[in-house]
Amino acid sequence: MTNGLVCVDKQYLIRRGKLPKAYVNGININYKVEGQGEPLVLIMGGVAPRQAWFFQTRAFKKYYKVITFDNRDAAFGKTDKPSSPYTIRAMADDTIGLMDHLGIDKAHILGYSMGGIIAQELAINYPERVRKLILAATFSGLEDVMAEVTSEVLKNVGLREGFSEEDARSVDIREALSSIIPLAFNSMLYRMILIYVAPETYLYARLGGFKGLMGQIEAIVGCNTLDRLHTIQAPTLVITGAEDKLVPARSSDVIASKIPNTKLVKVEGGSHGYVMEMRGSFNKEVLDFLRAN
Repeated sequence: MTNGLVCVDKQYLIRRGKLPKAYVNGININYKVEGQGEPLVLIMGGVAPRQAWFFQTRAFKKYYKVITFDNRDAAFGKTDKPSSPYTIRAMADDTIGLMDHLGIDKAHILGYSMGGIIAQELAINYPERVRKLILAATFSGLEDVMAEVTSEVLKNVGLREGFSEEDARSVDIREALSSIIPLAFNSMLYRMILIYVAPETYLYARLGGFKGLMGQIEAIVGCNTLDRLHTIQAPTLVITGAEDKLVPARSSDVIASKIPNTKLVKVEGGSHGYVMEMRGSFNKEVLDFLRAN
């Protein structure tokens, strides 16, 4: 088989989902590339898999080459779940490693929630790799604003600050999700859908996903970009739901005040899950920002 045929065959297999992973930073990362144009890397938050970007990829791939991937230990994701402790810096390095694998020197970076913290870390440590930066529904670490909210969320799921892994394992995942979902979404439709899939998430947690969830929480708790945000060079859009109950809009105020050349947008009535609930408004703001000179 000639080199050309090998290349064609490999690309065919990638499109068919037979070669969905890239080995970078010591792990295999599950990813997908859609569309043409300037590269746009989407970094999802929490344990959500790359498919959670569905409403965004459908809109953005018309104008950009959109790269989505599963973070370490994304729920039902296909990226490896290493046993070593997680850090936000390591996950930023994962993203850069994937860009290297795909031959992408520079890209627009969009991070949501925990993905937004990863995006901040990436932009701080790899400024030459970022065209424009979008930080959605995120925060810069457990500053006073988030410490207050985190304490309330922990209380809702039956935990206290300084909880141990044993304490966390005793939490009823179904009850915890029933407490958190109403905080994350305003729409009754989305609340019902996510509560409907809660049993599957519960099963995932008990069958091994719990450790990954704890790893991500520990990575978030151990990260703080606040004192380094001023070093970010890329034009930045900070966008948040004005009614976000999980990551208050005040956290976006803090971020926007620290990063030079930043546009701040607060979506009226937007929840933490506004990227889905108010996807039309969110997608328009992102596309307008990317297209602006």
